[in-house]
Formats: sequence, structure tokens, C-alpha cells
Amino acid sequence: MTAAGRSRSPPVSVVLPTTDGVDACSRVAALLAPDDELLVVCDTGADPVVDAELPAAARVVVAGEPEGCSGKANAVAAGLEAAAHDRLVLTDDDFARPPSWLDRLRADYERLGPVSELPLFVGRDPLSRLLEPLYAWGTLGLSRSDTPWGGALVFDRADVDGPVVRRRLRRTVSDDGLLSEHLEVTQRPRLRRVPVGGSLRTSLERHVRFVQIFRRFAPWGLAKATAVLALLTAICLAAPVVGVALVTALTAAAYATLGAGRPAVLWSAASVVAFLPLLCYALARRTFVWGGRRYRWRGRFDVEVEGRVDR
Repeated sequence: MTAAGRSRSPPVSVVLPTTDGVDACSRVAALLAPDDELLVVCDTGADPVVDAELPAAARVVVAGEPEGCSGKANAVAAGLEAAAHDRLVLTDDDFARPPSWLDRLRADYERLGPVSELPLFVGRDPLSRLLEPLYAWGTLGLSRSDTPWGGALVFDRADVDGPVVRRRLRRTVSDDGLLSEHLEVTQRPRLRRVPVGGSLRTSLERHVRFVQIFRRFAPWGLAKATAVLALLTAICLAAPVVGVALVTALTAAAYATLGAGRPAVLWSAASVVAFLPLLCYALARRTFVWGGRRYRWRGRFDVEVEGRVDR
């Protein structure tokens, strides 16, 4: 978008939840137009980002310790509340953006209204790498359902009931799941590679959280996905050659549809076979750890923060 085009677009408030993502703050700030603002939302005044040297366009917002919600949902609610502008962009601190990222979101909104991009999760440890094919299938599902992803989402205050959204965010775990119930978006076919995992413990906790999110916000979708994967697992075990070939072809088609290529296609059958035991494990868990806190999630709007844990 040209400078003239920017001037015709309303200024945006970019909400970036992070506790120590100073580099991400600088990279996002470099994309702002003169009238835009960057809200760096952290948990407490003790977080490293509070005392860091940030760009002039960045403003730190201290959300406070979450009570009855996740730290991420709490930060998003605080950022939306503190934003000075009506045009809002939500993003995360864990992926790279091209120089045109923010301008393309502005232009998309002018043509299409609320718009979201898509995450492509890339594993950093053996378990998260094993599950990459399932992540790709999940991203394909997002693209077909127009479900918002809070890593790259633009909308306007007029598009949602702000007080209701903020109140419900402060009672739940998933900002994406909550926003999907209040905001209709158009998915743009642009993938953002998001590194995930790093250790077995981190990947297990993340898997539990993802399963619980689907259980609370999309139970029918989880049931359908489980049935399909159970069928594919049965084929892989009963007729390995046919099963492996079928699952590999389906995963290759999913990646091709997304416009991505990953070596994970080669072990997609192993990913499918691993899904059911991992699903049972995730459903049996009563708590999970995210961002250094342990959560007990009894119902969609019944969340207990059990306290901080070692990362």
C-alpha cells in the first residue's frame, strides 16, 4: 500500500500480547503508519518487556494476573479495552512478518471486512514434528470454516459487541475460540510459519490445550475429526501399504491446497496413528500448563488459574 493509500485508511491499534518479545515489538512497530499505535500487553509490571527499550510507537499495557481466564485471553481483553482506535489488529510474538504484512491487512479490511490469515505450525522437537501433518489438517480446517486466528486478525469495533467480548474473554481460555463466536471473518490464503514446541513437556501441554479448546468450542468438529482419524488409523493397521499411501496422499493434498511444502508429509501415517492415544491422554487430563501457569478448565466459562509453575 502506498503512503497515500495509508492516509485514506483509518489508523489501527495493533494489540501484541507478550511478556518478553522485545524483538517482535520492534519488528511490528516498523510496519506502523504515523497515526497507528502498538499496544504491548504484558501480565505484570515485573515482566521484562516493561523495562525494555521499546519503539516510540509502542505503549505498554499491564493486564494484571488473570483471574478465571488464560493469560492470553486476559491480555487480549486488556488490549482491546486500551486501544485508542476503532480499527484493531491482533497479533502474536512468535512468527515473522513480511514488510507488507500490516498494509495488506488494511487493504483486505477495506475490501472484505474482518480478515484473518492462517498459521502453519512447524515443530521444534520430536513430538511437535511428529504432529505437524495433523497441524496442517487443522489449518486447512480453519481455512474452510473462516475461523479467526488471533495471530493475524483485523476487524473494527463496530464488527463486535466489545463489552460482551471483553467480559467473556476474561472468563475463558481461548481467544480464538471466543472470537469465532462473535466475529465473521474472511480467511486470506496467506500462511505464517509459527514455530511450536521445543521440548516434550511443552508439546504435550500444547496438545492438551488444543484438544480442550476444540472440546469446549467445537465439540462436533472434534468428534468428526476423531472419527475420520480413527478410520484412517484402522486402515493403516489393517492394511499398512494401502493405509500409508492413502494418508500420505491426503496430507500431500492438504499441504498443496495450503500452498506449502513440508517433509512432514513423509511421516503423516505415523502422525495419524499417534493421534488416538494422544487424544485419550488429552481428554483424561484435568489441568494443563500454558505460559507458566497451570489451568483447570471445567467448562467454556469456568476456568481456574491454579498458579504459576516452572517453565
